[in-house]
Amino acid sequence: MKRRVLLLGLLGAPLLARAGAQVEEPLADAIRSALSASIAQSAPPRPKFEAHQVDARMAYLRWLGEMSERLKKRKTETQIRIEFLETVWYEAKRAGLEPSLVLGLVQVESGFRKYAISVAGARGYMQVMPFWTRAIGDGDASRLFHMQTNLRFGCVILRHYLDIEKGDLFLALGRYNGSRGRAEYPNAVFAARRQWLLPGER
Repeated sequence: MKRRVLLLGLLGAPLLARAGAQVEEPLADAIRSALSASIAQSAPPRPKFEAHQVDARMAYLRWLGEMSERLKKRKTETQIRIEFLETVWYEAKRAGLEPSLVLGLVQVESGFRKYAISVAGARGYMQVMPFWTRAIGDGDASRLFHMQTNLRFGCVILRHYLDIEKGDLFLALGRYNGSRGRAEYPNAVFAARRQWLLPGER
């Protein structure tokens, strides 16, 4: 509690997000172990391309430049903006998700605010509920304000929900928001996602 008060004192009043609340559900031991391993794997967020992957590298650099331009009004400092986008791309690809989907989800969940807190207590860019740090992390919920940690948790959780829902993104997004079966949240993420597609992907 003292840590939270100190954090809020340093940051000012918490920026409340519009997110719902992921529901804590029992996890089978095998799933818990797999998710924990996924969270624990450390790797630099900057992607690496082999010498023969020239086209993939150029496509990535085009994406990075385009997204940086689009995000400039929300994140004005160039280095922070680039690091954020590099991490989004890396963690999305690592979890088998589209970066545009992750950007759309971040836009809806937190408005790209690193320290956003929902009424339900969800934290950070992807509005991860603290119970996830106990279920598959080290139990330190304050780490959800760390950029890469938050994006990794969020992407791993969404991938988990996609697997549960057998690839149904509409239901997986509803489960992520704690509003499974209702259309408002998935539709909002789908609409936001369109803003982060490259020309030709729409």
